[in-house]
Amino acid sequence: MAIKRRGLLLGSTALWLGAPAIVRAQTQPQGQGASQKINVSHGFAMHGAPKYAADAGPPDYLNPNAPKGGSVRLGARGTFDSLHPFIIKSVPAAGVSAIWDTLCWNSRDEASTEYGLIAESIEWPEDRSWAAFTLRPQARFHDGSPITVEDVIWTFDTLKAKGLPNYAFYYGDVLKAEKVGDRKVMFTFRDNTNKELPLIIGQLPVLPSKWWATRDFEKVSLEIPLGSSAYKVDSFDVGRSITYRRVEDWWAKDLWMNRGRNNFEVMRYEYYRDVTVQFEAFKAGEIDLRQENIARNWATAYDIPAVRDGRIQRAEIPHELPTGMQCFAFNTRRDFFKDKRVREAISTMFDFAWTNKNLFYGMYKRNISFFGNSELASSGLPTAAELKYLEPLRGKIPDEVFTKEFKLPESDGTGNVRDLARRALSLLKEAGWEVKDGKMTETKTGKKLAFEMLLNDASFERVVLPYKQNLERIGIDMNVRTIDTAQFKRREDEFDYDMMVEGFGQSLSPGNEQRDFWGSKAADTKGSRNSIGIRDAAIDNLIETLIGAPDRESLINATRALDRVLLWSHFVVPNWHSNTAYVAYWNRFARPAKAAKYSPVAFDTWWIDEAKDKALQRDKK
Repeated sequence: MAIKRRGLLLGSTALWLGAPAIVRAQTQPQGQGASQKINVSHGFAMHGAPKYAADAGPPDYLNPNAPKGGSVRLGARGTFDSLHPFIIKSVPAAGVSAIWDTLCWNSRDEASTEYGLIAESIEWPEDRSWAAFTLRPQARFHDGSPITVEDVIWTFDTLKAKGLPNYAFYYGDVLKAEKVGDRKVMFTFRDNTNKELPLIIGQLPVLPSKWWATRDFEKVSLEIPLGSSAYKVDSFDVGRSITYRRVEDWWAKDLWMNRGRNNFEVMRYEYYRDVTVQFEAFKAGEIDLRQENIARNWATAYDIPAVRDGRIQRAEIPHELPTGMQCFAFNTRRDFFKDKRVREAISTMFDFAWTNKNLFYGMYKRNISFFGNSELASSGLPTAAELKYLEPLRGKIPDEVFTKEFKLPESDGTGNVRDLARRALSLLKEAGWEVKDGKMTETKTGKKLAFEMLLNDASFERVVLPYKQNLERIGIDMNVRTIDTAQFKRREDEFDYDMMVEGFGQSLSPGNEQRDFWGSKAADTKGSRNSIGIRDAAIDNLIETLIGAPDRESLINATRALDRVLLWSHFVVPNWHSNTAYVAYWNRFARPAKAAKYSPVAFDTWWIDEAKDKALQRDKK
């Protein structure tokens, strides 16, 4: 459901992370003279009703009495060249997207539920063919100017026309935004099949149209932008650091969902080109908190005095977030990856059992779904409810979808890949390849099977180099190349790669972002999330079915059907996941007793514990 830039699911360092609803019903003429019930509420749930009442107390994963103040230092990897996160050309600074408030706020302990933030109320008809948002009169940008309906409309139109490609796909079913009152804006949808659109519009960040009137929206910029949220950019050193300062008179600080959030006075991101150097900086006390994504580090690298004496705390926080799909993604725009059997053969040679045992200390599970760790994941054979969506596509999707349970080949973990190699060689032979002079060769053309694995994180080299060796055993050459963030982003946006590490994050309510991931139109749109290059009418059909699901049960079954087709198409080499967040931090913080169900770290709910902080400073001296 959320718009996200590409990024590894396990590699992200971004940490900026009741009562029944009151719904008033009205009757209003719609369409050809028909009348239908109009809902007016402070919140909107994809299915069912919101958990929290209007102006409720704070959510139960917040501490409303958390003290404000203090400074924190976080780590970021790579570099940045822009404070403008909405265009394809920029490499934006860490955290900068969070300086603008959105129409609505996403609940972290409910599936697909939003509450008005800039909007004080949301209206929608029973068929969800439109949605209207009435803005709060007190909503302000940081310069004190009001957030207006004109700002909302300008933002929507501009992002859709000039923003990241994600926005065009995300808002593709929204026909127009128009002013229908002094503080009310109405979004009209193409039809009423996409029931998620009110939620999608609720995520719209609202930008100041007057500020942008004298600036080129399509140009990379390092000018500090005018925001509206709890933090603003205080200072920055291009490519090295960026500092945010809490806005003391933030217009929304007293709203019920914000009491106990955004507690730090200053947040500073320090940039590091190398992950090892970044980790050493944490151990030296130059970074306050680290979300660990390297299993070897968690298992072995924290045996240091600061951990043993308690100055550094470690936490393992279970969560119920969908794990999505981290993977090695094939670029099927390349001729040698167009054949499903070739992709499956290459995938077969990844020895996860050995990798997990020897590199990950047994901490991870293999990804076997694009919607893992959720009820959306497929398993076993298709149910009758799933077959309703799959049967009309028989002959257009892999036959195995109907007859086999999807399983990935397994080894015994000893490093002996003979059985895997036998399976891979059989598949390649069927596809017209054989080993000649030690190299995998296409029998018709004489071409050798060789490709490049593109990385932007050196920590992945230890994973892919053994994989490279396994492929060499069957005559396939995989060249491993690690490049910097800026080069990687450019090649990623241009689809200039053979294979790369990719992450497809998922929400509990998948919707039209699936068009950007797997849709045919996105395959030809530079900067889209369809890094695989999928152009398949059957998959397009399943995506539209999923988007138009009329209820939760239909959504689940349509998603499982899509999951099966994606899996059996072997578009990716599935990686691994954990349903636990691993966090290490210097012992100067306190956090709520209860973690949010769908946001286990939620660093914006933490605060500085004065006694711990003073003790830590004494110990460091």
